[in-house]
Parts: sequence; structure tokens; C-alpha cells
Amino acid sequence: MLTLAKAIDKTCLIGLTYFNTEGEMLKQSLLAGKVSAYDSETGITITLFEQGKQSDNSKSLLDADNSQSQAKRFIIPIDLSCWFHAPSGIFHTSVDGVTVSNPDYLVTWDIYQCSSRENDEQMQWWQWKPNVERPTVGV
Repeated sequence: MLTLAKAIDKTCLIGLTYFNTEGEMLKQSLLAGKVSAYDSETGITITLFEQGKQSDNSKSLLDADNSQSQAKRFIIPIDLSCWFHAPSGIFHTSVDGVTVSNPDYLVTWDIYQCSSRENDEQMQWWQWKPNVERPTVGV
């Protein structure tokens, strides 16, 4: 069984589907990275893979010479119910030039816009819901 501690240094594909307040899909994106930290209040921190580099699960994308402080990080909720073992293969993400080979996990979230203020585009509220249905790949 996957635990937060066991997730550290595992590679994952993160599928995100965004919906507006009416439930209409706005966009989908696919990110890839390696779990670098977790905190019960903040969430799970994923260090995203860089453009132009291919990640292979057998080697580290971010080596000792590459400062992780420069890498982009993405934080997702702490819930592991939407984490599934990934099939073998090469996956292309939504970020140009970023692919990942044989990731450890597929993670999927549905993200719903909770409120919309017409005069305040800077402040939007979103609710993250884990997609607990096993994703299908290549079907």
C-alpha cells in the first residue's frame, strides 16, 4: 500500500481536469515530476520535470549538479486515493518537450471552480476532488 513516506522520489504523471462553476470542462493538462516532499497541511510537493529533458524511471532527472531550488514545484492535495500504478511506456505531457518513461504512478484530479466574481479575476476559488476511478491509458 502506498504511503506518503513511500511516495518520496517516485515519479508520477498528474492529470488535471478543470471545470467551471456550471460543471463544464475548461481544460485538461498532464504534468510529470518526482515527489520531493509532503506536509499534512500544505500537501504533496512534486518537483516538475524540465522542458527538453526526458525522464527515465531508472535515473534521476535532477542530479546533484542541477539545483533543485531552480526547479518548478507543484503542490497537490495530500489524498492518495487517486494514485494508481502506471503502465510502462513513454508519456508526453502538456508541457512542450517534457516526456517521462515508465513513471511509477498516475494521479488524477478534477478541479472545480467554486465561485466566480466577475469584477475580481485575481481571486478564484477551486475545489480539488480526487478522481478515484482507475485511469485508462491507450484505450
